[in-house]
Amino acid sequence: MTGQLEIYRARRGEYRFRYRSSTGEIVATGAAYPTKAEARKAMEAVLRAADGSDRADNPSQTHRWSGPASAK
Repeated sequence: MTGQLEIYRARRGEYRFRYRSSTGEIVATGAAYPTKAEARKAMEAVLRAADGSDRADNPSQTHRWSGPASAK
């Protein structure tokens, strides 16, 4: 089962991205960006970060994402 990432234009004219599960449920959303290109860059940054992130199998463990290594 896979979901889908999508970029959309919100009511105020800004662009956002969201992840929909295979059942259509929205499970994650991004912040507002003034251009579609900026929303796409942010979405790609999240994908890159998730690809190399630790995955917590224990819900009681908190996982704090501090951003890409290049931003430190």
